[in-house]
Amino acid sequence: MAYLGLLFNALVWGLSWWPLRELQAQGLHPVWATGCFFLVGLLVLLVTRREALGMVVRQPWLWALALAAGSTNAAFNWAVSIGDVVRVVLLFYLMPLWAVLLARVLLGEAITSGALARIALALLGAGLVLRPAEGGWPAFHGLADVLGVLGGIGFALNNVLLRKQAHVPSSARALAMFMGGLILPTALGVVLALQGSIPGWPAPAWGWVLGALAMGLLFFASNMALQVGASQLPVAVTSVIMLTEVVFATGSSVLAGEAQLTTLTLTGGAMILAASLMSALAEANEGSRLPEHEALQALTRDPTQP
Repeated sequence: MAYLGLLFNALVWGLSWWPLRELQAQGLHPVWATGCFFLVGLLVLLVTRREALGMVVRQPWLWALALAAGSTNAAFNWAVSIGDVVRVVLLFYLMPLWAVLLARVLLGEAITSGALARIALALLGAGLVLRPAEGGWPAFHGLADVLGVLGGIGFALNNVLLRKQAHVPSSARALAMFMGGLILPTALGVVLALQGSIPGWPAPAWGWVLGALAMGLLFFASNMALQVGASQLPVAVTSVIMLTEVVFATGSSVLAGEAQLTTLTLTGGAMILAASLMSALAEANEGSRLPEHEALQALTRDPTQP
C-alpha cells in the first residue's frame, strides 16, 4: 500500500494536464483552476488546524514559502495546459539545479563537486531539450517553456524554505503553502484578466464547478497518499518513485497526441532525469541524518499532514 500511495500521487500529478485542459475548454483558466484546487485543502486545514493561522501571520519566512508554493503550482498548471507536456515536465525537473543555488544563498550550504556535476548534466540536458530540431542555439519555444522553468524554480525555493523552516510546526508550513496556492494564483489571475491577457472568471456552470471541486479533492487525497507512503518507506525509495510522474506525464501526453518525442528531447530528458535522480538520492542520503519528519517534508511538493 505504501508503494501504491506514492504511485497514486505521481499518477495524479502526471495526468493533471488533461483535466486542466478540459477545465480550460470550459472557460476556467489554469490560474483560476489552481486557486480552486488549493481552496479545498486550505478549508480543511483551517477547520482542523486553526492554531496554525497565527503562526503563519507571525513568521515572515512562511510568507515566502506561501509565495513559492503558489508560484510553482500556478506556473506548472498553466504550462501543462498550453504547451508540450513532455517539454514542460522535463524543464520543471531542472529543479535540482536551482535548489543547489538557492540552498547556497538561503542556507549557506556549500556547492560540492557532486552538485556541480549534477548542474552541468542538467544544463546540458536542458540545452538539448530546448535546441530547435532544425538546429541552432537552444531557445524557449513559447510561454509554456518559460512557465515550466519558473515552476521548477518555485519548486526548488519551496523545498529550500521547507528545510529553512524545519523548526516550524508542519501544520503551519502546510497552511502557508495552501494559502499561497490560493492567494497568489487568484491575485495573478485578477491582474492578467484586467490586462486582457487571460479570460476573466467564468460564469458559474456545473461542468467546471464540479470538475474543479473533484480535482481539489483528488490533489488533496494524492498528497495524503504521498505522506502515508513516504512515512513507511526509505527516503531514497520515495525520491525515486516520485520521478515516475515524468513517465506518467510523458506516456499519457504522447498517447493522446499532445506531445512529440524527438531524439533531442529523449536524450536531453534522460540527462535531466539522471541529474534529478542523483539529486534525489543525495538529498535522501542527507535526509537519513535528519529526524524522519524533517526528511519527509523536504521531499514533498505540498505537505498537508500535520
